[in-house]
Parts: sequence; structure tokens; C-alpha cells
Amino acid sequence: MCDGSRIVRDRQRAIRREMDRRGIHLKIVAADSGISPSSMASYFPADASVEPAQMPTGVLFTLLETKALPDDLLSLMLPAGFQIVRVPEDVDHDEAAQAMHDYLAAKTAAHHPDSPGGRDIAPCEDAALRTKLTAVGSAAA
Repeated sequence: MCDGSRIVRDRQRAIRREMDRRGIHLKIVAADSGISPSSMASYFPADASVEPAQMPTGVLFTLLETKALPDDLLSLMLPAGFQIVRVPEDVDHDEAAQAMHDYLAAKTAAHHPDSPGGRDIAPCEDAALRTKLTAVGSAAA
């Protein structure tokens, strides 16, 4: 078995453990996704010693499209450093643009020689910048 197959199956096991921890029932996921309970059980077996069937990409797409499992769980299928993030349906572009301008103005000011950290970003400036960056994300969510 190739390493990729092993990684995918190990991640499927991790998803099942997290489903159990959160109380997410496989039968409900199957019903919500339209995937048969037996197929779901083969991808996410209850018994950790059972080798899961490798989940096809089409099943991942179905689980994403139907929102049958949370995105953070399905993100476990991806390589480290990657995450499933949904594109927001409604964006207030004016609010997002203002938040971006506010962030950029604060970042430029933080690099001014007369700022608390000089050309470096001081801890107090970092905290303010993080708050402004959060506002950018909130405007787009």
C-alpha cells in the first residue's frame, strides 16, 4: 500500500474519532449527505482496528456540498497547513475595504521611526494590528 493511501486512511480514522468525541452520528451524516450508511461505515468504521475503505474524492465533494460534516473535520483530510474555508456568500465590500484601509494605515504607522518599536512592530502595535486584521476577516464573513 502506498504512503498516500495510509495517510488518507489514518485521517479518516482521525475524523471518526472526532465525530465520536463530538457526538456526530454516522447515520445522520449518511442521511444528510445521501451516501448510504454502509458506505459511510466503510469510510469511517466504528472499530478502530478495522481498515477503512479509502474515501474517494467524490465522497469528499458530496460531504462538502451537503455540509453533512463540519469543514474543520473534513480539513483533516488535507495536508498539514491546508484548510477548507468556504467563500462567503454575502460580503459588504465597502465595509471590507474600510477595514483593509484601517489595517494598512495602522501597519504603516507601526513602521514609522517614531512609533513605540521604531521600525519594528511593538507588542502593543501587534495587538492593535491583529484586532484590525480580525475586522477585515469579519467584514468578509
